[in-house]
Amino acid sequence: MPGLPDAISRMTRPARDKAELETGLSATQVHERHGEFVWRTLHRMGVRPPHIEDVYQEVFLVVHRRLHTFSGQSALTTWLYEICFRVAAGFRRKAHFRREQLLGDSSELEAFSSEAPSPERQLATARQAKQLERILDAMPLEYRVVFVMFEIEGLSSEQISVSLGTPVGTVYSRLYRARKRFARALSRLGSEQKESKS
Repeated sequence: MPGLPDAISRMTRPARDKAELETGLSATQVHERHGEFVWRTLHRMGVRPPHIEDVYQEVFLVVHRRLHTFSGQSALTTWLYEICFRVAAGFRRKAHFRREQLLGDSSELEAFSSEAPSPERQLATARQAKQLERILDAMPLEYRVVFVMFEIEGLSSEQISVSLGTPVGTVYSRLYRARKRFARALSRLGSEQKESKS
């Protein structure tokens, strides 16, 4: 994937450690094979361009340190998802994340219309994108990831189940709860907008 940092591949380590013997992969190979999965997962968790490279690097530092603990009882992507979850949760807990106003990627906004939109339409689209991000940022990570994968990326429950290494029933449950939270947040937002107009 273009833009993925390649600093991990330059890390020095013993030629073959215990983790590589057990999993058949080194930390560098995990980075090469699953870097795009980690990048997409962090994006789904709400880590945006100003910080995604740093958080991505942090995930692979954890992978480098903890690969020897991977026992192979689950899929490697499931193990990576859990690391992404912990690192992203730590990132979200930091005070600066709660205070700063992040702007969405402008390329995402252009996808809404193939024609050049009017300035009013651009402003409305930008506001909607900001509201969506605000609602998603307020969701617990496990709900947010499932909601983004199903509602925005269009993946099936079965695909999400395989990707996250969770039972399909858990995917349904998280999606149901995420939809309820999303609907409540939209309702609150609508009420706030009506009050501000009156």
